[in-house]
Amino acid sequence: MVYKRRYLPSLGAFATFEVAAKHLSFTLAGNELNVTQAAISQQIRGLEKALGTVLFVRKHNSLELTASGQTILAAVSSGLDRLCEAIESLHQPEERPIITCSGTNGAITYWFKPYVDRFRQLHPEARFVLLASDEDDTLRNFDEVDISLICGNERCDVGETLHYVFPEIVEPVCSPEYLRLHGPFTDPASLANAELLTLHPKHWSSEAIGWFPITWNDWFSSRGIEAPDRQPCVVSNNYPLLLDAAVEGQGVVLGWHHLVRPLVASGKLRTLFDAPLRVDRGNYLKVNKSSRDKPGVQEFIDFILADLAQTEQGRLPRP
Repeated sequence: MVYKRRYLPSLGAFATFEVAAKHLSFTLAGNELNVTQAAISQQIRGLEKALGTVLFVRKHNSLELTASGQTILAAVSSGLDRLCEAIESLHQPEERPIITCSGTNGAITYWFKPYVDRFRQLHPEARFVLLASDEDDTLRNFDEVDISLICGNERCDVGETLHYVFPEIVEPVCSPEYLRLHGPFTDPASLANAELLTLHPKHWSSEAIGWFPITWNDWFSSRGIEAPDRQPCVVSNNYPLLLDAAVEGQGVVLGWHHLVRPLVASGKLRTLFDAPLRVDRGNYLKVNKSSRDKPGVQEFIDFILADLAQTEQGRLPRP
């Protein structure tokens, strides 16, 4: 026979039984529940009558659980434990969804990650996944990716949202120590004998990232002079590696403003002279359409945009 729920005795009677079974004493159960021993005894008798079985063996000065009592106690204890767990879960803070961001290695390391760190200082419960690649531009289209930093706005699909964040501006920077040992560099022509840290063509290609890079040749050409005809000291397709080399005093690197700004502001890198190259294309935060209403995503975007609004994006700090 399977009991239907509407025929079960009251939950209060089962709770009283559990307390009495714990103490094996109606008197102690009454003390815990702040009722009389007679009230406990009456509730237990009513429960036994409803269940059609004896739950306690009543001795002169003690109680013992019957086999039926032990069976009911195990079920009642388990059920009340699960009920307590469920009630406790109602009062636990809801876990925030993970925010997934994508970009190039440089963008994730030197742009997204500092914003994530500062955002989590204000919102320690926030969780992030940061996906970096200089080879796979399709990361921005993955379903799990909420926000991407992209160059140019021609690749936005219907339903996606773009937020303009900054123009693309580059200029030479180096460490104070390199400048002290090998400077001064007073104009573009003075870099003819400098050690230039250079991105390998494999870093960016139209097939991999979707836009064409700015090179040392482009920068020198914008100044009206030819690039030095000498082998660069370090060439790599990893831009963070080149920035680290510049900070260590190994040479001059072509610095993208949005990536080197914190390093210049902290004094780890220095601008050499006022000769930035600005390219007529912008950088955007792309928000995937499925992420627009995801908790935390717009809050993180607003945090970034508010910070950018207070920052002079057109120039790096000057010594």
